[in-house]
Amino acid sequence: VQLAESGGGLVQPGGSLRLSCAASGFTFSNDVMAWYRQAPGKERELVAAIAIAGGNTNYADSVKGRFTISSDSAKNTLYLQMSSLKPEDTAVYYCNAIGRGAWGQGTQVTVSS
Repeated sequence: VQLAESGGGLVQPGGSLRLSCAASGFTFSNDVMAWYRQAPGKERELVAAIAIAGGNTNYADSVKGRFTISSDSAKNTLYLQMSSLKPEDTAVYYCNAIGRGAWGQGTQVTVSS
């Protein structure tokens, strides 16, 4: 199982970014996939999750209405569309296949003017 995140960067407050997570070594059509983030000095927290088969989603209160999690099963890729970004969204973002015990290297998102 391998997960590779990409799409992070530096963005101004109010801006948008789309993160991608390419999964390999398994087909995630029946998985629950999630995005987590970890800011400096803080614990890793769940940002959003999606049940690939049914499409049900769940979001942290802090990102509801601003972030959208989605997936493309044909590409075995998970996405996180982030809008109206705030400085407190600054963190390393990781994707995870729940229960498979693997993490990617993460992608840095920095929201700053």
